[in-house]
Amino acid sequence: MKLATLPALIMLTLAMVIFNACSTTNTSLTGEWKLVSYGDSAAPTPAVPGVETSISFEDGQFGGTVGCNTFGGDYKLNGDQMSIGSIISTMMFCDQTSAQESAVLAILSDKTMTVTQSGNLLTLSSADGKSIVILEKK
Repeated sequence: MKLATLPALIMLTLAMVIFNACSTTNTSLTGEWKLVSYGDSAAPTPAVPGVETSISFEDGQFGGTVGCNTFGGDYKLNGDQMSIGSIISTMMFCDQTSAQESAVLAILSDKTMTVTQSGNLLTLSSADGKSIVILEKK
């Protein structure tokens, strides 16, 4: 390596460090997610096995199913904070998934939640940190 390129290499490395320190990581909710677990953040309940679940987020709208009923609503994402308004839902009773649907929709309804993403997992945590919904990218 030529000695003249060393200062350029140092400046490039310094610029990259400064750029990375100043950049913000925006969580992208866009896409389809399946339910992994929900409930108490200390001991989340696994999703009912063999039940197709999906929650899709796009352009401030979300919707899906976590059992047998469909639901939807609006959301706003500001950094790692997501505000969710009222959720509309069909109201069929499905014995196998009733508890799961009630719990997940209760956690999501009219809340401001903290959003964290790690790889293919998305965690939505209640403001007090006691309740969570964990989703996996489909």
